[in-house]
Amino acid sequence: MSGDAAPERRLPAGVASSQTTSAEAPADLLALFVWLSPAYPVGAFAYSHALEWAVETGDIRDAATLAGWVDDLLRHGGPFADAVLLAHAWRATETEDDAALAEVLELASAFAPARERQMETLNQGDAFISATRLAWPSPRLDRLPDIWAGRVAYPVAVGIAAAAHGLPLGATLGAYLNAVAANLISAAVRLVPLGQTDGNRTLAGTTSTVRAVVPLALQVPLDRLGGAAFRSDIAAMRHETQYTRLFRS
Repeated sequence: MSGDAAPERRLPAGVASSQTTSAEAPADLLALFVWLSPAYPVGAFAYSHALEWAVETGDIRDAATLAGWVDDLLRHGGPFADAVLLAHAWRATETEDDAALAEVLELASAFAPARERQMETLNQGDAFISATRLAWPSPRLDRLPDIWAGRVAYPVAVGIAAAAHGLPLGATLGAYLNAVAANLISAAVRLVPLGQTDGNRTLAGTTSTVRAVVPLALQVPLDRLGGAAFRSDIAAMRHETQYTRLFRS
C-alpha cells in the first residue's frame, strides 16, 4: 500500500551498499579495465609472445597443451618477470624515487631474450605511455621524460601509470597478468585453432594461477629477476625466421 513504509532491502553478505562512504569504498579500478582491454591502443593483438612458433611445432595443439604453456609462462616465463618489473616500477613511482625508477626502466628495456620479444614490450610500452598521458594525464607521467630518455617497457609503463593514478599494486598486477593470458589465448584460438568455448575455459582456468603468482611477484627483488621458461625463449628466437607468420612476435 502507498502509505506503508518500504520494506528494508538487505544486500547479500560481502556486497557493499551503494551509500558506502568514499573513505570505505574500494579503489576505483575502472582505469585498469580500460587500460588492459583489447580496445586500448597498444597493439597487443599483433603479438603472440612466440606462441605462433609453439603451435607450428606442435607444442601447443589443443586446450590442454595451451593451458600448460600459459601456466608455465605466468609462473616462470616472461610474464612473471614483467610482473616483478611492474611491481618495482609502481613502488618507485609511488615513493617518487627517481633513481630506483630509472634503474627499473633501464633493466626492463634490456631484459628480453630475443629481438622480437624486446620489440613486443617496447612498442606496447611506448604506445601505452603516449595514449595514457593524453587521455589520463598525471604530473607523474609528465615527469617521466626527465627521469628516463629511452623507451619504456610495457609492464613498467603500466606500473608507473597505476601508481600515478593511485591504483593498488595487487589489483594492477592481477589485471595485467590476466590481460597477458587473455591475449595469448586469443592468439591460440586463431592459430591452433580452438573454439571460443575452449578458449574461454582456458582463460577461466588461468585465474587461479594469476591469484597464486601475484603475491610471489611482489616478493622478488630486482637482483633476483629471472625466468625458466626456456622453450618459450627459444620459440621467440625461432619465430624471427619462421616462414609464415600472422603475429609480430
